[in-house]
Amino acid sequence: MSVPGVLQAPTSGWTTSADVIVVGSGVAGLTTALRVRAQGKSVLLVTKATVDEGSTRWAQGGIAAALADDDSPEDHLRDTLVAGGGLCNEEAVRILVTEGPDAVRELMAWGARFDTDPTGSISLTREGGHHRNRIAHAGGDATGAEVSRALVAAVSADPGIEVVENALVLDLLKDIDGAAIGVTLHVIGPGRRDGVGAALAPAVVLATGGFGQVFGQTTNPYVATGDGVALALRAGAAVADLEFVQFHPTVMWLGPLAQGQQPLVSEAVRGEGAVLVDDAGERFMLGEHEMADLAPRDVVAKAIRRRMRETGAAHMWLDGRGLGADMWVHRFPTILASCRLRGIDPVTDLIPVAPAQHYASGGVLTDLDGRSTIPGLYACGEVACSGVHGANRLASNSLLEGLVFGRRIASAIEADQLSRRVVTEADIDARDTQRSLVVRNAIRRQLQQKMDVDAGVLRSAESLDEATQWIDAALSGDVNRGTPCTEDWETTNLMTVARVLVEHAKLREETRGSHWREDYPNAEERWRVRLVTTMAKDGDLHTERRSPEWVPGSENT
Repeated sequence: MSVPGVLQAPTSGWTTSADVIVVGSGVAGLTTALRVRAQGKSVLLVTKATVDEGSTRWAQGGIAAALADDDSPEDHLRDTLVAGGGLCNEEAVRILVTEGPDAVRELMAWGARFDTDPTGSISLTREGGHHRNRIAHAGGDATGAEVSRALVAAVSADPGIEVVENALVLDLLKDIDGAAIGVTLHVIGPGRRDGVGAALAPAVVLATGGFGQVFGQTTNPYVATGDGVALALRAGAAVADLEFVQFHPTVMWLGPLAQGQQPLVSEAVRGEGAVLVDDAGERFMLGEHEMADLAPRDVVAKAIRRRMRETGAAHMWLDGRGLGADMWVHRFPTILASCRLRGIDPVTDLIPVAPAQHYASGGVLTDLDGRSTIPGLYACGEVACSGVHGANRLASNSLLEGLVFGRRIASAIEADQLSRRVVTEADIDARDTQRSLVVRNAIRRQLQQKMDVDAGVLRSAESLDEATQWIDAALSGDVNRGTPCTEDWETTNLMTVARVLVEHAKLREETRGSHWREDYPNAEERWRVRLVTTMAKDGDLHTERRSPEWVPGSENT
């Protein structure tokens, strides 16, 4: 079997350099860039499309932080650990919830404007899994757009941050000692850089977001093709928890043939009183969980899938008619417009909903400061696996993670760079330039359909074996060999991620968090471990079991 390998040798048409390279322009990448610049370092910010086109701007829910007088980091910690299903790194979560409030205040100092109550304080609401009102919103359901706007404006105003748009990151460049010293990029568009080139720096930060396009039904934008996780795997870095894929329970159902990015109906709608019902109008979440419709996402997604299977229905319904027109207009204007665009008026109509892929809790394994297992390579945000989400991310913790750990990475880079040298092309390890299979884009839709059916919300040994056999067959021989182009490179990344995701899902013979095995319906104490995988140069996968508290560089197991 051929395997996805190095996408492009580092011989390039151009070379550039900076003190730090940040790949990705969501909340994690932009925050990291701004914090690095505050230390006086130059930053090359590389983004796949335009600077505001990642997942951050689509975030409807908000940012969770213990900002209210009746809330505390300990309460936030408790809710996060419960949602994480026993696999959170508690120290990482404590960092998240303790440093979170200050990170939000810094975001406000950068220009973000949150919704306020009549007293002028930030208006805080509640979402699934939270026992306190701690979700800060902007523009009702347009929090991500406001966060992106503020951070992009701050980055644009800083002459020490050079932004390269329409640049697909291909592979990591390393020196003879195996440390990261840059990346190869493919830049598309006019300007002084085009085609494949090399960007050099003694510190590389991956903030490339998730891999939602591995699935056909997803809320992720088209750019979410797992580029950072795939790059890290090819470079030999460890990844963890890829089996824990969060399926958002309430994504607008557009029909059996819908594909690509699907419109999300934020669980904040349920936080304001909307309820889930089946075709008979029965509230099936009552009795499923003590929080009913506000249960953690994995509980709600599983309940919806179960009721769909029991009744043969293609979807369930979200009843938000009791919220009233004023609530829809002022609190959820984006969702309201999205519904009406599709002929649904949530003021008077039920909204058809079904689960779709939403968030990856796993990714590039990092320590508590964002360091990967490769010196000089850091990861932050959805591409990273810092341990804060465990088996299931708590609602609205994702933007907070990007803020908090972006700050910590900047501090780590400052410490780690004390003895580092300036890198040049002469430092690139020429032995690390072999190439392997590039997968043709024509099979992407087949991959997505296979992952939806066999590795989606419902999984079993039989379905996962089907997925494995399909992937192995697709990578055998030359029939699916592609060419060096953006679409084929992206599909190669998706296949690389899918291999590890399915491998992890097969190994984990239990149901925990967002991983649901029909043939192993209960959580097992022996599986309170993380699956950590590295890829050898020949494509073989090596997977180890580690305790939830283990981080790279630690001695604990």
